[in-house]
Amino acid sequence: MSRQDYSVQGLEKILSPTLLFFREKIENNLARMLEIAGSADRLCPHVKTHKCPEIVKLALARGIRHHKCATLAEAVMLAEAGAASVLLAYPVVGPNCARLAEIMRRFPRTRFAVLADHPAAVEALSAAMTQAGTSVEVLVDLDVGQHRTGVAPGEAAVMLYEKIARLPGLHLGGLHAYDGHNQQPDAEERRRAVDAIVRDLSGLLEQLQQRRLPVPRIVVGGTPTFACWAAQHLPNLQCSPGTCVLHDANYSRKFPELGFVPAAVVLTRVISRPAPDRVTLDLGYKAVCADPPAGQRCVFPDLPDAPQVLHNEEHLVLQTPLAQRYQPGDTLLAIPAHICPTCALHDFAWIVEKGQIVGRWPITARIRMA
Repeated sequence: MSRQDYSVQGLEKILSPTLLFFREKIENNLARMLEIAGSADRLCPHVKTHKCPEIVKLALARGIRHHKCATLAEAVMLAEAGAASVLLAYPVVGPNCARLAEIMRRFPRTRFAVLADHPAAVEALSAAMTQAGTSVEVLVDLDVGQHRTGVAPGEAAVMLYEKIARLPGLHLGGLHAYDGHNQQPDAEERRRAVDAIVRDLSGLLEQLQQRRLPVPRIVVGGTPTFACWAAQHLPNLQCSPGTCVLHDANYSRKFPELGFVPAAVVLTRVISRPAPDRVTLDLGYKAVCADPPAGQRCVFPDLPDAPQVLHNEEHLVLQTPLAQRYQPGDTLLAIPAHICPTCALHDFAWIVEKGQIVGRWPITARIRMA
């Protein structure tokens, strides 16, 4: 990830800090995603990373019909962009049930689905859909080891699946299994971890088949285990990577064998040289995600070895013997360690094509309400 890989002309007119998307790299990542999956029908990519309708349209142009999201605003963004199938992969509770019904009425050409992992939640969802005179597809969310949401793939999952089949306003959509805890550095260890989940899934599928309950699809995985899941042969399997569309420094370092490259950077400028060996940038944690540990929140292709010694809301301080090379106003590019929440900090991204700024795309779904 050298600066030469991210060469851009015309940055002198662009305010900082701001987000840049490299279109050719996004297109290459989408092509790699399809290569790993084997076909567009085996994909249900997560839009939580980019939250951007223009990237959705690039995926649609490649035949990717199924899409996954985490918020109602992302669901609206997908429908507005023309997605035919939207999975809201998040428990829908409280007034969000009625809000989902409103969104479904607003976008009749889009097929919506949701997750559920608790009987009380599916009862509330059923009541909201029945009152609205509509119905929604429901996938049972399985806890396959992360212990964040979901129900274990056993008798409780079967009982919940049967309950969904009985309730008005709901229809069976299949199973969902996200294994975000599987980030083993060794690809073979990740494969074995996925194989263990597949054994549990196969047993659950057998139980559902014995009860003659259909399983229209099984939506699985994220970016780290994407290739492991794509190699499986479960029926109606859809892989749901998300980060890899833009990718970031963390996943590039941890999972180089996947073949994705960072397609988003943050433009920052030197605002001060407070000491002979220090450079202060306008790249606070309101412009780049702060969930990685301090000092590890981004990578600078021009200064890869410079320790990040201080990070505040509007400042990032680098310590480097090369500080004398930089004057206030000089630009640097930072590759975020975690791109998903970094995108949510920006209203738009400038688009780079062939080394030139050609326009900007809105990060439409960074908002919570739509």
